[in-house]
Amino acid sequence: MADFDPILVAHDGDIYTVTLNRPDKLNALNRAAWQDLANAFAGLNRLESVRCIVVRGAGGKAFSAGADISEFATQRSNVEQAAVYGNIVEVAMGTIIEGLHPTIALIEGACVGGGLEIACACDIRICSESSRFGIPVNRLGLTMAYAELRALLSVVTAPVAKEILFSGELFGAERAADMGLVNRVVADDRVEQEAYDLATRVGEGAPLVNRWHKKFIRRLVDPVALSDEEVRESYEAFGTEDFRRGYRAFLDKRDPDFEGD
Repeated sequence: MADFDPILVAHDGDIYTVTLNRPDKLNALNRAAWQDLANAFAGLNRLESVRCIVVRGAGGKAFSAGADISEFATQRSNVEQAAVYGNIVEVAMGTIIEGLHPTIALIEGACVGGGLEIACACDIRICSESSRFGIPVNRLGLTMAYAELRALLSVVTAPVAKEILFSGELFGAERAADMGLVNRVVADDRVEQEAYDLATRVGEGAPLVNRWHKKFIRRLVDPVALSDEEVRESYEAFGTEDFRRGYRAFLDKRDPDFEGD
């Protein structure tokens, strides 16, 4: 993709990277960025070859500073415009949350507002010691829509979400870890390596199993009782070739080589 695109997609083997690419704006999210993010993940979700996706911000100074407020006057100036814009955001979030593949947010610097929403949509969050977090929307006089709140509440408890939203304050990496907002806090000069080491380890696992676990965990948040078909699906792994590869490799005391079938 071209350097001026707000979202970049690259890969090293079966590990893919999605980069929020507006470093001059601290990767603030405008309408084009949300739309391109949705398109990028929609494309990746169709690729069976993907084993893990790392999401990060360009430039090293910010994962994302949140919404690009400069476009509010033209894109989000009233209820009708906000609803249209919100649908674009919801679609983008859905492509991450409901996507096939495991996702890791590699967080450096500011991770605020919509940036934090994207990080929460990912399955795992690894941040640098100097990272800063917050959702100061009450300072802007606007609300997070249900789809955006759902992502936050999938990571932290309701009381923690309320503290983040009601206070509007920015807080550091250790506080984020205490809240359960991030999985790991790593030294600034080690965070990239840590995230990609984990992505590699994820990618070495059976891809169908990782996809099933992502789906099952998301489904269990829904209070509706599981159907017989859904319960049966939780045993489908035992009918795959990767299952046979896995247990045979274990018995042979060697590393498995999974192929995704």
